[in-house]
Amino acid sequence: MSLVLDPTAQDLLFREARTANTFTNEPVTEEQVQAIYDLVKYGPTAFNQSPLRITLVRSAEARERLVQHMAEGNQAKTATAPLVAILSADNEFHEELPALFPHFPQAKDVFFSERPAREGAAALNASLQAAYFIIGVRAAGLAAGPMTGLDFEGVRKEFLDDDHTPLMVVNIGRPGPDAWFPRSPRLAYEDVVTTV
Repeated sequence: MSLVLDPTAQDLLFREARTANTFTNEPVTEEQVQAIYDLVKYGPTAFNQSPLRITLVRSAEARERLVQHMAEGNQAKTATAPLVAILSADNEFHEELPALFPHFPQAKDVFFSERPAREGAAALNASLQAAYFIIGVRAAGLAAGPMTGLDFEGVRKEFLDDDHTPLMVVNIGRPGPDAWFPRSPRLAYEDVVTTV
């Protein structure tokens, strides 16, 4: 059985897409980021909780502060990418549930009144949304360089608050020279899928 999605789109989103390590200096516009979000916001999350929050690092001053919290091997990439996004999980996402899950507004209190339950749900569902965001960047014809090599607590203190947990930093732009490392192997279908 073949996929319905056009093979060119399959390549753009998956087969030819790579984690970019260098970028051109072409800017990433607010309109592009808005279009990415307007597409990926439809990706599913439990209870439609939508806990992902995106902090765009645009100013030189903010970029310098962020670079200090990146692992040494990621500093140059983050310093030179046209746009950098800090993706985080909002642990107070439940406050939006009456609007986001209107057919059961009491879910806010029934399932998420305790902070540990919210943190677990936010981490899982914001991570799903982070993956959608990366695919959305690719759908916009841009390259993403997602990274978890960073001082998470430092990034949280510098850019977020106690209600937000950083998940990753994503460099965004058009791929530059020597942007790609060689493709790493992937597991085969039979190594991943079990039928019971």
